[in-house]
Parts: sequence; C-alpha cells; structure tokens
Amino acid sequence: MIRFIAALAASLTAFAAAAQTEIDIQEITSPGGIDAWLVEENSIPFTAIELVFDGGATLDLPGKRGATNLMMGLIEEGAGDLDARAFQARREALAASYEFDTFDDSVTVSAVFLTENRDEAIALLREALINPRFDQDAVDRVRGQVLAGLRSDANNPDRIASAAFDAAAFGNHPYATAINGTEATVAALTRDDIITAHRNALTTGRVHVGAAGDISADELGVLIDTLIGDLPADGPPLPDRVEFGLDGGITVVPYATPQSVALFGHEGIERDDDDFFAAFILNEILGGRGVESRLYREVREKRGLTYGVSTFLVPKDFTEIYLGSVASANDRIAEAIDVIRDEWALMASEGITQEELDAAKTYLTGAYPLRFDGNAAIAGILVGMQSVDLTPAYVANRNDFIEAVTLDDVNRVAAELLDPDGLHFVVVGEPEGLQAAE
Repeated sequence: MIRFIAALAASLTAFAAAAQTEIDIQEITSPGGIDAWLVEENSIPFTAIELVFDGGATLDLPGKRGATNLMMGLIEEGAGDLDARAFQARREALAASYEFDTFDDSVTVSAVFLTENRDEAIALLREALINPRFDQDAVDRVRGQVLAGLRSDANNPDRIASAAFDAAAFGNHPYATAINGTEATVAALTRDDIITAHRNALTTGRVHVGAAGDISADELGVLIDTLIGDLPADGPPLPDRVEFGLDGGITVVPYATPQSVALFGHEGIERDDDDFFAAFILNEILGGRGVESRLYREVREKRGLTYGVSTFLVPKDFTEIYLGSVASANDRIAEAIDVIRDEWALMASEGITQEELDAAKTYLTGAYPLRFDGNAAIAGILVGMQSVDLTPAYVANRNDFIEAVTLDDVNRVAAELLDPDGLHFVVVGEPEGLQAAE
C-alpha cells in the first residue's frame, strides 16, 4: 500500500507538468468491439480506468426507484466465490481501489491498480461486475445504510429543497425523484429487483471507457474484453425527453430552522448548443466563480445576506436546467431573492463588460490544464468527453473555444437565456415576507 501511495503522489506531480503540454489521446477498439480512449504514461507503474454506462437511475422500473443505486452499492459486497469480507480482503491485498457510483443518467465504475497486480486486480473487478453475489445479508445491510441516508435527507433543508424542486419541475419523469429512492420503494426492493437493475444498467452497448497510465493500447483492448466483455450488449429503452415544468414564482416548504435555503432556476441550454461556451462564460461571471461572481458581490459582500450563493448550468441527457442556490436568515431571505432577481434582470438587459469577459477567460483557460492532475482525473475526463460526444481534439482546442467567445456573443446569450420572470424559487424554512406562488 505504501508503494501504491508513493506512486500515486509521483503521478500527480508528473501529470501536473504534463498537463501544460499536449495530451496524447489514443482511440482504440478492443478485439471484442468495445471502443475506448487511452492516455499512455509509462513512467509510473499504475493505471486508472473509468467506465461510464449510460442510463443510470433513469432506468429504474416503475415503483422500483432506488434499485440501481442500491445495486451499485452492493457490487463489491461479495462476488463469485468471495463473500463481502473476503472480497474486501482480496482487494486490499492487491492495493487496488474500486469505486461504484450512481447518477441520474449513468452509473460509473472507477479502478486504480498497480502494474504488477493488473491481472489480479482486473480479475477481481470482473467478478464484481459480472458475478456479483447480492447475498441477502449484504442486501439488508446496504439497504439499511440507504434508508438511514434517506431519513437524514428528510431533515436536511438542502435535500428537501432539491426534492421539492425536482418533483414540481419534472412530473412523472425519473428526474422528479431522487436516485436513492424513497423509504417505501427501497424497503420494498427484492433481490430479484436488484438483479434486474444490474442487467439493465451494465451493458456494453452503452459503455464509455477511459484509461490513463502504464498500459499499452493492445493491453487495454484485452483488459476491456476481459473486464466487461461478458456483460449484456443491450439494455431497456432510455426515457423520453422532459421539458422543465415550472413557471416563475416561489414555493415555500415550511421547516423549523433559523435559516432558509433556496434552490432556484429555469430552463437551461444544451451542451451541444453553439452558444454553450458563451453561456458557460456568462455563468462564471454571474454566479459560478465564487467570490468573484456578481451574485456573491451583491448578495454577500455588499449586503451580508448570505455566506454563499452560486449558479450552475445543468445539461442533463434529457433536459437542461439553469440552477442556483442561496441560504439566508429567515428575516433576510426575501431580500436575497429580490437581489438575485435584480441581478438576473440586469445581466439580461445590460450584459457584461469587456473587463469581466477578459477576467473570466483568463481564469477558465488557466484553470483547465490543472484538471489533468493524475491518471484517475484523466481517465474521468476521457469518459466525460465521450459521454457528450466530444472528440479527442477537444482537449487541445477547448481553450480556443473559450477565447473565441466575444462580448457580443455573451451579451446576446444573456438576453436569450436569462429569464428573471421565469425564475422559480423553492424556499425551505420559515421565511418572512415571502409570498408563495398560487
């Protein structure tokens, strides 16, 4: 394990330097026909691999919300001939790291392993992906952990706001409910439901693969087929597109707390829209750059209404949202909302300045290479690019796309995208002076 940690630390240094130069992305196809991207780096004896399977929690069957999330939590709780304890002991002996996550539109598998243990680490991970045991004692244990999290969420104002916002915005679409389900749906899940979720979520026809580190293209091709070649090729249909279903206004969710939290938003912009980079820069200036943003300056610095306020573009696979969040004392949240609306309207009508644009470009182009700070980070970037249909050339060209955005571009997009009257605020707390929408 000490050797693994030392190798990881060294790789971070190596890739931090490498990120300042061109990243060489190889596009490969495994002998079994699975596509992947690779950044080969042989100076450090370990490799990171990232798998993204499209679909994710949106593939939960009706009445089975939370099945995919529970299934992914059980993947390494025993596989093949190994029960949960034996599996973990074997993984630790190999100094391998595995992570399994569930999101709205995907499930992900991440692995990091030493070159000397590659075959054994991949064989163990393969067992987890192809032959998970889903033992009843493990199901009950992990289910208990999920239920404990759901009970905690029920007392978390941020989670309450998110649940209320999504339910109102997306109706009967899977986006309307949390990926971890409800206490009722999770409690009712059976082992057969988990097996079905596994069959539906992990398919080679919807997988994206990224790898970085001490492995050749030929070796990676064989590894991929070994790892996932025996998974099903096809899965169930993906859900339909859903439009954002909230008009402007305020929804108040009463909750006894001295501070109200608010989640707000309206329709967003697609990731492949020609104006996405202009919108991306716009968001950085409005609420995405933390203490440098307009909203932080107006809401926090000038008026002391909050410790933080932020905005973010959320282009999901089947809808697009422009979201923001803020928290303030119950007797000041109304003022914070007014300031946010005013700044939204001001930017929509007057746009930004050349000075703001130049500062945002400097930050965004300077920060981008720092994302390539290790094998795992690079593998994640590679699959993220594939997931949104970018090409390997994007790495070299991304900053050029940022630099190409003009002041006129941003201000035109501000007028088209920002809709102060369309902002809907879901406020959780005991806010004073707020009139909820009828």
